[in-house]
Amino acid sequence: MELLEPTHPLQEFTWEWLNNATYSDCRSLFTTHDTWTIAKYVIEGFRPFRCWTLWMSKTHTVTLHDVITLCNDIFRYMDAVM
Repeated sequence: MELLEPTHPLQEFTWEWLNNATYSDCRSLFTTHDTWTIAKYVIEGFRPFRCWTLWMSKTHTVTLHDVITLCNDIFRYMDAVM
């Protein structure tokens, strides 16, 4: 996810770059609108998971209660996104 977030704003630039005749041999790298849509869903879908895992990595005492809270938050978020 951390690799996808900075690339998403570059979507228009990459299309312009790959449409340039100078780089025609790179057209196989062309990303479709569907690919960018999927990347956006991955970024948005895993946002709460990222927050929770960053929090847990800083905590030395993760309990079952924390794991249940994490799962409930992620499922609530995913239901809202769907």
